[in-house]
Amino acid sequence: MSSSSPVLPMNSMGNERVDQRTCLICGDRATGLHYGIISCEGCKGFFKRSICNKRVYRCSRDKNCVMSRKQRNRCQYCRLLKCLQMGMNRKAIREDGMPGGRNKSIGPVQISEEEIERIMSGQEFEGEANMSWSNNGDSDHSSPGNGVSESNQPSPVSTPSSSRSVELNGFTALRDQYIGTPVSTHYQYLPHLFSYSAHSALMPPQTRSLDPQSHSLINQLVSAEDLEPLGTPMLIEDGYKVTQAELFALLCRLADELLFRQIAWIKKLPFFCELSIKDYTCLLSSTWQELILLSSLTVYSKQIFGDLADVTSKYSPSDDELHRFSEEGMEVMERLIYLFRKFNQLKVSNEEYACMKAINFLNQDIRGLTNASQLEQLNKRYWYVCQDFTEYKYPHQPNRFPDLMMCLPEIRYIAGKMVNVPLEQLPLLFKAVLHSCKTSVSKE
Repeated sequence: MSSSSPVLPMNSMGNERVDQRTCLICGDRATGLHYGIISCEGCKGFFKRSICNKRVYRCSRDKNCVMSRKQRNRCQYCRLLKCLQMGMNRKAIREDGMPGGRNKSIGPVQISEEEIERIMSGQEFEGEANMSWSNNGDSDHSSPGNGVSESNQPSPVSTPSSSRSVELNGFTALRDQYIGTPVSTHYQYLPHLFSYSAHSALMPPQTRSLDPQSHSLINQLVSAEDLEPLGTPMLIEDGYKVTQAELFALLCRLADELLFRQIAWIKKLPFFCELSIKDYTCLLSSTWQELILLSSLTVYSKQIFGDLADVTSKYSPSDDELHRFSEEGMEVMERLIYLFRKFNQLKVSNEEYACMKAINFLNQDIRGLTNASQLEQLNKRYWYVCQDFTEYKYPHQPNRFPDLMMCLPEIRYIAGKMVNVPLEQLPLLFKAVLHSCKTSVSKE
């Protein structure tokens, strides 16, 4: 990366280029001066979302990907990097995230290589995002008998090597890791979240009514859900020893049923007819693992952490399986345990679950979408509907809404990591997670 990348002077944006302006990032047709430089609507929106949401991207190549109109979506890291190198001014973005910049007279900015690296790595945002998840909820939604619950803190960015061992008797040692841990870059996901949390904690709870439109939209979302118990049999005779192959086959059948329910859910969504076939297919193919994970940890958790946990308890992994358990599997295991505890503490309602699911599904940053702006508007709609509901239903829990929303990037991160876990390790992974979670609940 170089901070000496060419920046187009303001006076070169004069009359000689009025008729053929091109975006300095991707070469597409420019629509004007955005955040200090000439750019297209696509790169303008991408830069704004990346900065407002404090996104941290990764490049799978050599951090020198080609930026063109057709290739700009292939690497978000290199796209943001070029935005910064070409002089896009993040300080020109309005703090409230609304349309219209500020300080429009400010042109391109040149920042040092060190500052670019801090932005790209997320270090620049750590001071803004370094806040803990405190439990300000009602007594029936908090962990009993303690001042700080192990589920009140986000999981660490990286897992210390000292904890990389398969423990099937609970993970009490993880508690100390979570307490005092700053919010990781994986949680910098949705607009206005940190500013919302900081201000909401200062406001006293007020009796209020639920907006009629929010009430209607939530009812539509909940009615689209199949909340009936899962139909896949999970009963094993006493004394029967479950093999790795049998447990893996059961996990596949559960995944099939959960996926089928997600497909049926999409067709019942109130905005289904507004989406193109290509877009909802693209959204489903990109988010189905996240949707299954979210539903397993919330509305189906009693079966998953009850009946399925009973099945996994009758499976005994071999020494070879234990020794081959990968670091990816260990990280996924620890994060799933943390997330279960967080959801168990929050006791997510069906209405909140339905909103979270819709927000997660409506991800406008997925590659290949035909109408990202439409999805962004739908996403915002259910973001505010969920906020309205939680403030109405839980007035004494001012941090409940940001707590719920901050679970979504963790779900996305875990789903992405699970792809790297070898299939033969999944039975052991589920046994470890379910055993630990069931043990922690029984101790409460």
